[in-house]
Amino acid sequence: MPGPPEPAPPATFLDQPRAVRAGEELDVAGLAVYLATALPELTGPLTVAQFPQGYSNLTYLLRLGDHDLVLRRPPFGVAAGSAHDMAREYRILAGLCPVYPRVPRPLAYCADAAVIGAPFYVMERVPGVILRARPPAGLDLGPAVMGRLAAACVDNLVAIHAVDYAAAGLGEGSHPAGYAARQVEGWARRYQKARTDDIPPIERAAGWLAAHIPPEASATLIHNDYKYDNLVLAPDDLAQIRAVLDWEMATIGDPLMDLGTTLGYWVDPADPPELQAMRFGLTTLPGNLDRPALVQRYAQGSGRDVAHVVFYYVYGLFKIAVIAQQIYARYVQGLTHDERFAALLGAIRALGAAAEQAIAKNRIDHLLD
Repeated sequence: MPGPPEPAPPATFLDQPRAVRAGEELDVAGLAVYLATALPELTGPLTVAQFPQGYSNLTYLLRLGDHDLVLRRPPFGVAAGSAHDMAREYRILAGLCPVYPRVPRPLAYCADAAVIGAPFYVMERVPGVILRARPPAGLDLGPAVMGRLAAACVDNLVAIHAVDYAAAGLGEGSHPAGYAARQVEGWARRYQKARTDDIPPIERAAGWLAAHIPPEASATLIHNDYKYDNLVLAPDDLAQIRAVLDWEMATIGDPLMDLGTTLGYWVDPADPPELQAMRFGLTTLPGNLDRPALVQRYAQGSGRDVAHVVFYYVYGLFKIAVIAQQIYARYVQGLTHDERFAALLGAIRALGAAAEQAIAKNRIDHLLD
């Protein structure tokens, strides 16, 4: 005879929205009219809150009667571009749903900017824990938990790289050959376009990457922003990944470049204090894999050659620095007023310094030794 049901996890463990930031409000009345046509099976009054932690596309919680939905739209103050292409992100989710179970189900895409001021899409909400830099109080993040989560995180990256992207309809029009070289050149160009300050290590990292492009791995689906705070975790077992979020930069390309981005976000306890201060996630907690162990587990799971891992790590640091520079430039120009962005210049300098140390020492860990 089954015992009593397990107690429900505290609601405070689940990722929670807040009031919408000033200047990032949506036209609730116009949105309600659109949803009544696009999703007529969902009825009830509409309320809107915002998930405040992201740095790129804006994410809102819609409560439509008894239903929880998530809306994604580009940030205010940016021109339309591939990094904020809502139609593309919607198509990726729609293609992945039948072949990869850990994505939210997309429900509706709206190209009409007149509804809320920009194109957007709506997807189901996958409730769960998202591990941000400041985790919920009382959540068990001991060494055993973090060890299992770190392993699951790496194994799931291997699984993403094994997805049959052709079956998902995501291979059409892709050009994976020369991906690494195009990425290095593209991020260097974006850096120069968004440049606000003189940061020589960033410039030198760009030159070093361009001169050290390794042989390409076979192309796979890649996420391009894979890290702890883009994972939705089961509250009763954090090693169970319910969904992967933020597919805005996903494409078909070299999976080791994807690994490099993850390594760039994966801060170790032995890293310089400036790097640790950025608090990309909770990878410094006891029990986590360090970067070399992460790479070893990925290599074992995927069977890929990781001999050029220093290149991929430096690429990850450089790419993250450029993304931060783009956001910081918008802040300096007054196009966004989110005060979190004021501190990004220091983060860019720290990322450049880490890249320079990795190049000089030809390693991805113990950069201070």
